[in-house]
Amino acid sequence: MEQRELLDFLHRLECLKTNGRHSTTVGGITETVAAHSWRLSVLALLIASEFPQIDGNKLLRMCVIHDFGEAITGDIPSFLKTDAHEATEVNAVQSLLATLPEPQQGELSALFSEMDALESKEARLYKALDKMEAVIQHNESDISTWLPLEYELQQTYAVENASEFPYLKELRALMLADTLEKIEQAKEKKS
Repeated sequence: MEQRELLDFLHRLECLKTNGRHSTTVGGITETVAAHSWRLSVLALLIASEFPQIDGNKLLRMCVIHDFGEAITGDIPSFLKTDAHEATEVNAVQSLLATLPEPQQGELSALFSEMDALESKEARLYKALDKMEAVIQHNESDISTWLPLEYELQQTYAVENASEFPYLKELRALMLADTLEKIEQAKEKKS
């Protein structure tokens, strides 16, 4: 890749550093798409050895690129996302990748297709981790930032995705315990 192409592509992704997500950090600021992608990537890096049957490099690459489309669309919380939003995000990814030279364009397009199909273990693992990172973030945020629907969503989100992987199933159970404890502590404060 020529240096100008690299700089131009990085410029297109720069807004991921400032595009906000629905989540709030422990420090009370709106989480950015880039911050979510970074921690998701760290999560994948740290647990990849628990899954010797998967390609850890592919998993990490999926986590790094998974929200590229949000450089164009911005973040839409999962509980608001429609099929039309999904299609718009797919088109955004395609338009971004079309600006890359080969072989990067073809490699990343193939990776996005694999992620979208959810047929490989790596794709299903990335998807579970993506959802689980959002639950972790909400468990860390002040409960006053939660919407009413999130009390239930925090208890169910990613459970089905994690169920395929025993390690993630146990991790998700711990996350549920953290959620229930947070809800209980909030109730105790009110009384």
